[in-house]
Amino acid sequence: MSCGLPGVLGRPRRSVKTSRAVPVLAFGSRAAPRGPGRRRLVASTGPGERGRRNEGKDASVTTEEPEVLTSRAGRLGLLTLNRPRALNALNHPMVRVLTATLRAWAADPDVATVAIAGAGERGLCAGGDIRAIHADATSGTADAGAASAAFWRDEYRLNALIARFPKPYVALMDGIVMGGGVGLSAHGTLRVVTERSRVAMPETGIGFAPDVGGTWLLARAPGELGTHLALTGGEMTAGDAVHCGFADHFAEAHALPALLADLAHTPAAEAVAAHAGPVPPGELAAARPWIDACYAADTVEEILARLAARPEPAAQRAAATLATRSPTSLKVTLAAVRRARRLGGLEEALEGEYRTSRALLASPDLAEGVRAQVVDKDRNPRWRPATLAEVGAADVARYLAGPEHGEGLGLTDSQ
Repeated sequence: MSCGLPGVLGRPRRSVKTSRAVPVLAFGSRAAPRGPGRRRLVASTGPGERGRRNEGKDASVTTEEPEVLTSRAGRLGLLTLNRPRALNALNHPMVRVLTATLRAWAADPDVATVAIAGAGERGLCAGGDIRAIHADATSGTADAGAASAAFWRDEYRLNALIARFPKPYVALMDGIVMGGGVGLSAHGTLRVVTERSRVAMPETGIGFAPDVGGTWLLARAPGELGTHLALTGGEMTAGDAVHCGFADHFAEAHALPALLADLAHTPAAEAVAAHAGPVPPGELAAARPWIDACYAADTVEEILARLAARPEPAAQRAAATLATRSPTSLKVTLAAVRRARRLGGLEEALEGEYRTSRALLASPDLAEGVRAQVVDKDRNPRWRPATLAEVGAADVARYLAGPEHGEGLGLTDSQ
């Protein structure tokens, strides 16, 4: 659900500039002519556009365009998140379109491969549209009927659908890929990062916890790297994302249009391999000694103490970052990632995240975090409780268990 908050990896945050945006249709700005296996559907979620089909529009134009573009060429079905001014932030109508389209393409014998990309020049997706969640968070409701809970329910089910999609699902993780953007990409079959990629789960900065299957991914990163990334919200470069299991392949950003064009007529694995290159080194592998030593501790308090005692500048920056995060979020996140290590699969993790997300919706910190980072932008959240000592084990257990009432996702039921 993240809003693309800056993280800490021992490197300053930088802007993402591109010389060329990945085109919505790599094989031309307009859809291919209709015919067997050559139809195009542009799905609409924008104001005044919902439920309407738009044929033959110029897909390079995003003004008054739908928020999700679905297009076909050859054997490829392409999903394009089309909210570039909002960093392609994900909202509920977009989730519905993505889900319906994936289900249709799963059953369509003319579609062999699905790919997902982001419109504009800044990234695939910066996360969920948390402005829409602020109202529910302010009201302090954990009601399963709340708009936010309904959004998360459908979003997490979409994450599970992507993970079990029966055809190759290629995610172009160029630029910013955070929070909900990770859920749309990192559970795919072939995950491609570039020199511009910035991948993160920065939820502790808004009083929330990793979701969209993030706890499952973080729990399976080497050593304690996932714990470090979860608590600090640190950004991964391409090399770090591959090392931590969030991506598989590296390609130069300028190669993505050609990759999309090849996916229309070439098997997915072959097309990706043809454009992939050596993965550049990241920073996290070399940082494993101090990260593992610090984050293996059983409590957030002990992790902070160990970080403060380390001589490495990156460890000191991590300690300083944790001091700014929601104490409740830090403790819940640590417990959630440790819990995910014991689970049998992604779907179990998503069920647990849904319970925790709904519980955190009723906490004061989510409303305050969104206010400070997105609404008022004063970057000065006043967390309640304000200290780690005030967050007890019973509080953490309550957030992990979730509300007493309301249905789950139904992912672990026999279906």
